[in-house]
Amino acid sequence: MDLLKKIEDRKARVGIIGLGYVGLPLMREFCAAKFNVLGFDIDPAKVKALNAGRSYIKHIPASVIKENVAAGLFKATSDFAQIKKVDAVIICVPTPLDKMREPDVRFIVSSGEQIARNLRKDQLIILESTTYPGTTRDVLRPILENTSGLKAGKDFYLAFSPEREDPGNPHYTTRTIPKVVGGLDRRSGQIAAKLYGMALERTVPVSSCEVAEAAKIIENVYRCVNIAMVNELKMLFDKMGIDVWEVINAAATKPFGFQPFYPGPGLGGHCIPIDPFYLSWKARQYEMTTRFIELAGEINVGMPDYVIHRLMEALNERGKCLRGAKVLVLGLAYKRDVDDMRESPSVRLIEKLREQGAVVNYNDPHIPVAPKQREHNVGLKSLKLTERTLATQDAVLISTDHSCYDYDWIVQSSQLVVDTRNATAHVKQGRGKIVKA
Repeated sequence: MDLLKKIEDRKARVGIIGLGYVGLPLMREFCAAKFNVLGFDIDPAKVKALNAGRSYIKHIPASVIKENVAAGLFKATSDFAQIKKVDAVIICVPTPLDKMREPDVRFIVSSGEQIARNLRKDQLIILESTTYPGTTRDVLRPILENTSGLKAGKDFYLAFSPEREDPGNPHYTTRTIPKVVGGLDRRSGQIAAKLYGMALERTVPVSSCEVAEAAKIIENVYRCVNIAMVNELKMLFDKMGIDVWEVINAAATKPFGFQPFYPGPGLGGHCIPIDPFYLSWKARQYEMTTRFIELAGEINVGMPDYVIHRLMEALNERGKCLRGAKVLVLGLAYKRDVDDMRESPSVRLIEKLREQGAVVNYNDPHIPVAPKQREHNVGLKSLKLTERTLATQDAVLISTDHSCYDYDWIVQSSQLVVDTRNATAHVKQGRGKIVKA
């Protein structure tokens, strides 16, 4: 049967490589659209948990996993030979930076090699991992073609569609966020758009995979540069005795020509701290320097140092030094009300505080135990938040402003609160204990 007809009849089987914050939400939507989904992951613990109906991501309820496994719509596996059994393969693997802040596409390469060994005619391969323009055509395509002997656009179809996940966003979901889709050729783009269109509300076809790759990068460059600007202004306004949060809120009353961005202790998440550097790396191949990206990166990467400097100043004013001080970091996740700590500035803050000799603990109701990451290992469990716990800390550092925290109680119970998120804006009593950073 023709692949397009299979998709239209919902008889196409969808394979998803990488069952994390991108792959699992995608699985949920395809299963909801009554497609059969086979999930691939190299982590046997994840595969075992999913097949048992358990979820390891907060905003993907276990009930969703359990229902789809029971209905026979979803199964997870580490056996990549089963790629032969699916009609479409969607790659949702990480694309980190290496220690030189250059693109690390090894997970895309390894996924491509697994697919290539099992590739058959009329399959659709879609890359969702954020990367620099040209990756689908110049990196993934040769791997698939050279190993399989098949030709993209003729024997199989190849496309790029950037993930746009925003964990914890109550207004947009995988299903409602418009899906940009660009094919290696016109037919590949059409088939990929049709597949997504069967499960998601809106697709946005573009002329090539390079346009789709660039669209994702420009979204995150835009945010990175604007966040860097307000972070720099925060440091300036602090010296001037002006509250940057009040300034931004006042400016945001203008109904045109201004969009508010907010400062913080650094950039977190799997996109904004990483993706712009993919483009700046690519630009060097064209003998160009992306000065906005480089400057924004320099400012944002330096924010944890600024926060620690403010903390040291606040401790000094109270006759204490940072070495030996007990510091409790509130929030390990990279943003409010999620359990995702990828690239979280809280991790860098903990590491830097330890380097300065502080005794550091953290509390995060969404992350009871800090898991080991590729580049970091906090090695801590979330400290129970009690009045005694707060009172015995030399400083409480608000790094992530979870909505479940009682900030009035936290300030009243603490000796010193360093607030990087304006979480204490409405606290009435004990404002003398609060230092903005």
